[in-house]
Amino acid sequence: MKARWAVLAGGLLVAMTFGLSGIAPAGAKDKCTDATLDGSYVFAATGYTIPASGPAQPKAIVEFIRFNGDGTLDVPGATRSLNGVIAQIPPGGTGTYTVADLVPADEACAGSLTFTGGPSFDLFIPTKGGDIRMIQTNPNNVFQGTATKVSH
Repeated sequence: MKARWAVLAGGLLVAMTFGLSGIAPAGAKDKCTDATLDGSYVFAATGYTIPASGPAQPKAIVEFIRFNGDGTLDVPGATRSLNGVIAQIPPGGTGTYTVADLVPADEACAGSLTFTGGPSFDLFIPTKGGDIRMIQTNPNNVFQGTATKVSH
C-alpha cells in the first residue's frame, strides 16, 4: 500500500512540476480585458472606400483616441482625407470597445471598436505592449492602420 502511495505522490509531483495543460491555476485572470487599453493613442490609417459605382476612393486618417480603460473611448480630434478632400473632425467623438484573450493569450489580445455613428474596427493588441493594429470591418472599405500609445 505504501508503494502505491509513493507512486501516486511521485506522479503528482511530476505533474505539478511540468504543469497540467488545459488547467488554469485557481484565481487565474484573463490577461486581456478592457483595462488593457488605457491611455492616449495616435491612430494613423490608409486604405480605400469602394463606392457602389466608380473607382475605389483613397482615404487616410490621423487621429487621437483616448481609451478610458473601461470600454469607452473619446476622440479629441482628427484629420481625414477622402478622395483628396481634407476635413478636420472636431473634438468630442466617442465610442466603445471590448478586449478579450486570444489563444494563446500570452501572445496577443483581440478586440473590437465602434465609433459612435461611425466605423467599426477589429483590434489586435500585443500583450507585452506595442502598437495596436486596427482594420475596418464595415462593408465596402479596405482600411487598416496602427494606433501608437503616446501617454497614460
